[in-house]
Amino acid sequence: MQEISLLISKIGETQIFFNNQAQRQVNVALTLRNWLIGFYISEYELNGNDRAEYGKNLYKEIAKKCENIAGLSERNLYWFSTFYKTYQNILQTPTAKLYLPENQYDEILQTLSTKSVEFSNSNVANDIWKVESNTLINQLSFSHIVEFLKLDDSTKRTFYETEAIKNNWSVRELQRAINSMLFERTGISKDKQKVLEEHQKSEKPLAENFFRNPYILEFLGLKEETSYSENQLELSIINHLQTFLLEMGKGFCFESRQKRITFDNTHYYIDLVFYHRILRCNILIDLKLGEFSHADAGQMNVYLNYYNENEKNEGDNPPIGIILCANKNESLVKYATTGLSQQIFVNKYLVSLPKEEDLKRIIDEEQDKF
Repeated sequence: MQEISLLISKIGETQIFFNNQAQRQVNVALTLRNWLIGFYISEYELNGNDRAEYGKNLYKEIAKKCENIAGLSERNLYWFSTFYKTYQNILQTPTAKLYLPENQYDEILQTLSTKSVEFSNSNVANDIWKVESNTLINQLSFSHIVEFLKLDDSTKRTFYETEAIKNNWSVRELQRAINSMLFERTGISKDKQKVLEEHQKSEKPLAENFFRNPYILEFLGLKEETSYSENQLELSIINHLQTFLLEMGKGFCFESRQKRITFDNTHYYIDLVFYHRILRCNILIDLKLGEFSHADAGQMNVYLNYYNENEKNEGDNPPIGIILCANKNESLVKYATTGLSQQIFVNKYLVSLPKEEDLKRIIDEEQDKF
């Protein structure tokens, strides 16, 4: 006789299977909808009778007139248009032919066929993705595709498309690979397969560490090794910062690197910890190799509150945090305080700390060498 536990197990498996099927179907439909909207926008930009009336405000105008349709924000409309322009051969996939209404499919096919010469001379990787486009829209979400669209190099884009499909990456895993410059690290390493394997074996990053993404900088003087790890790169940059601050003088005393603190059963690691003799407080430095986010500021607040409650000695002042963000487009330096008014910080503390522009200049100068 069949036990009820087996029955419940089969019901659960059935639910999971069809839930996954439903998610895939919705994802494909959404991706094709976005591509189709991108096609219509691009055609209007080329042939619309009143297109000159809107100019650069076209996306804003569309979003305003379609406010009752979910997901049509100005920014999303930009990505839809870019999606179509980058992946024009999506129409050639069996999935597109199956999903798109026949009249729309024939209309678009006719439009694209008249531009075949133009497309053959474009930067679209048609030969690479002629077959794989079908896999792209069936196995990856539109959120994945947006990450690909942010890459301006078609070879790099193809690399991440291939790896994302092969390894079944989530969007976060894809972002991590891009931000950790997996493509570049693979390119400069002798053992390329080892880099890819180590990336797959590496622990999935905690949410609070998600934006800790290293860049390969020439100023580090790293020789070509069998493979480069993210930790090596980050370590070299922290070395540079530590040397700079100690050479500054002004009361900086080195205390710790990769200082581990535990808060709510979660481990955090602070890149650099100094004690400032003049200010009589700890200076916590967090290096962010990538774009700054509000999560970075929130993480620094965790560090500061922890130090204020658990590490501060009697007579010490509240700790000060410095967030350094090395980004390809724009470096950023932020001071963070807890328990100090902005006026007191500026008047009494900032005079003994490195100027934001000096730290920013160091980051920018080093990145210019890349």
